[in-house]
Amino acid sequence: MNVSKKGQVFHCNVCGNEVKVLDVGGGELVCCGQPMELVEEE
Repeated sequence: MNVSKKGQVFHCNVCGNEVKVLDVGGGELVCCGQPMELVEEE
């Protein structure tokens, strides 16, 4: 899933890392070789 808005929270299902988007640059967040899952939007 691509980053599309500020405030989105992404989670890695492998290691548990969570990332909150502060600035939108587009693209896809990847962790542990897999795309991160969107879990929350503000």
